[in-house]
Amino acid sequence: MSVAAGPSLLPLALTVGEPSGIGPDVALAAFEARAALGLPPFLMLADPAMLHRRAARLGLSLAIEAIEAPEAAIDLFPRALPVLPLANRHEETPGRLDTANALGTIEAIDRAVRLVLEGRCCGIVTAPIDKKALYDAGFRHPGHTEYLADLCAAILGRPFMPVMLLAGPELSCVPVTIHIPLSEVPKQLTTELIVATARITARDLRERLGFPEPRLAVSGLNPHAGERGAIGEEDERVIRPAVEALRAEGIDAFGPLPGDTMFHPEARHGYDVALCMYHDQALIPAKTLAFDETVNVTLGLPLVRTSPDHGTASNLAGTGAARPASMIAAIRLAARMAERAGRPASTAA
Repeated sequence: MSVAAGPSLLPLALTVGEPSGIGPDVALAAFEARAALGLPPFLMLADPAMLHRRAARLGLSLAIEAIEAPEAAIDLFPRALPVLPLANRHEETPGRLDTANALGTIEAIDRAVRLVLEGRCCGIVTAPIDKKALYDAGFRHPGHTEYLADLCAAILGRPFMPVMLLAGPELSCVPVTIHIPLSEVPKQLTTELIVATARITARDLRERLGFPEPRLAVSGLNPHAGERGAIGEEDERVIRPAVEALRAEGIDAFGPLPGDTMFHPEARHGYDVALCMYHDQALIPAKTLAFDETVNVTLGLPLVRTSPDHGTASNLAGTGAARPASMIAAIRLAARMAERAGRPASTAA
């Protein structure tokens, strides 16, 4: 997916994610490549001392400077990585989880959301988190996506329904159910949930990603989309009524389609986004086709949020082997989405 970038105004806010993983590595690598790639300015919410140590471990000769306010990031970005320091310090322990780091990881997300809602940053790019480390520290949300929605609701006083979009150059997918066990999917999958997810997807494809008439291919749940009830009833009882309701609203949705035939090249030409019924039905084909270029985008929120599509990869942290392509793609897409949302990112350094 691509949309046009715009004029200079605000920096992006990058959160550090799990410091024992590759989040710091790919963020530092993106900053190092900023001029060559024409990346828009961003600041990091992180522990500057931890970033200095990680850069040294990676052999990167980078200027890293603490700032007191996001407004300082624009002028500083051409010569140094602007960092808004965290109140909670981070230990630099690549490959080794430390529960003490969890508070800083959560603080970075909290502050980034507030900065965007206050109009001081144009969007958020989140590095991967390790949910086990956060759970051990008392974090009780299923994942990043759900936590961001709850933060926005708490700040603005109204609920938001987040929708996960995996946006790639060859395939873009939305899972209707996300971070739940596979055994729970048939229980939680409803016609109303599919319709609500598709509405948000279609709206944000138009308003934030520049698709004037988005086409939504809706997958089935069971093999062969249930074969008219012969292999499970959910496809006819739950999914088909959702497609009919969406079409009655003027949304170009069609299905349910068999999950084993809707992702080959010819089929992909017929739609803009695949609406899938569960997490892996969407993420497996998206990541298989373009692991280094696919971006995790959260739709349905009052802010722009993107993230690399990979996890913390702690075994690669600090080794120099982590590839920053997905982080770079996430930065670029966040800036372009911010422009369409009316909060342009700054032009490249």
